[in-house]
Amino acid sequence: MINVSKPNLPDLEKYVKYLKGIWDRNWLTNNGPLVNELELRLKEYLEVPHLLFLGNGTIALQIAIKALELKGEVITTPFSYVATTSSLVWENCKPVFVDIDMQSFNIDPAKIESAITENTTGILATHVFGNPCDIDAIEEIARKHKLKVIYDAAHCFGTKYKGKSVFNYGDISTTSFHATKLFHSVEGGAVFTSSSELLKKMSYLRNFGHNGPEDFEGAGINGKNSEFHAAMGLANLDIVDDILASRKEQSLQYNQILSGLNVKTVNIESGSDFNYAYYPVLFDNEEALLKAIQVLNGHNIMPRRYFYPSLNTLKYLERQDVPISEDISKRVLCLPLYYGLSKEEIDFISRLLLRAQNN
Repeated sequence: MINVSKPNLPDLEKYVKYLKGIWDRNWLTNNGPLVNELELRLKEYLEVPHLLFLGNGTIALQIAIKALELKGEVITTPFSYVATTSSLVWENCKPVFVDIDMQSFNIDPAKIESAITENTTGILATHVFGNPCDIDAIEEIARKHKLKVIYDAAHCFGTKYKGKSVFNYGDISTTSFHATKLFHSVEGGAVFTSSSELLKKMSYLRNFGHNGPEDFEGAGINGKNSEFHAAMGLANLDIVDDILASRKEQSLQYNQILSGLNVKTVNIESGSDFNYAYYPVLFDNEEALLKAIQVLNGHNIMPRRYFYPSLNTLKYLERQDVPISEDISKRVLCLPLYYGLSKEEIDFISRLLLRAQNN
């Protein structure tokens, strides 16, 4: 079976070496040496001033919202994974959906200002599929209206914008190191900020508010991650350059073979270096998409309707009108893309899609 994604597993001997160190130290969690090593190496690799390694990408969003003290209405995108919206709801904020750009699938900055009210406190925008938002436009709006900005950069490991890691933008950026991501620590995530004050605040929030064993700075939660997860992250970090290069090569192969397929691909934001985290294709209509899925599934190939459905249709929210997101979500499909996917498998997938279109 060929799934849409497949977790990369690093060299087992290298991982076991890290495990032996954990056994020797008997230090399993609570900001251990491997967590600290991973944070330092990630800062160096990504060229970011501050980050915290966390339990997952969702807790990263929740901590970011809490650290910035967002309340009331938060402008966000309806085209993202459900965690983007559910984190706002969980923190008692009201998601206000702004429709997306038809070419990039990211939130459309031209539609943000009309959604701002006296109750708006922030913007939570997703860099969809690792493709950066129009960051300059968003941050200009945020400065004008004195709003905080969080970027959900769950897909963005290795993405750069204007020569810098995309994690350097916004008041806080968040990411996921889940097993399905191109860089992973099995489960994991991180928050990034240029503010040392925000970093300190989030460090308390991720560890129950502890400021020493018997003092608590404020209310916090358990957002920490373990030495075992940090070990996986360290082992994978050694080969992440190969992973990024492989995904680019695979995507270019798809581009070449699928040039005759009647689909569109995402428009990459100008001035950015894309990480090829996903390979989304946009069909002319939902019927063509469903036909393609049926053909691929019949050969044990499992693409994913990502993102579907549009988040404004969630049953626990008041319905908001975002027609472009609803339309795109019905027509977009992510094809298999992962480290180790062979040229022959990409060729097979592509030719099945061409066959589905022509039958």
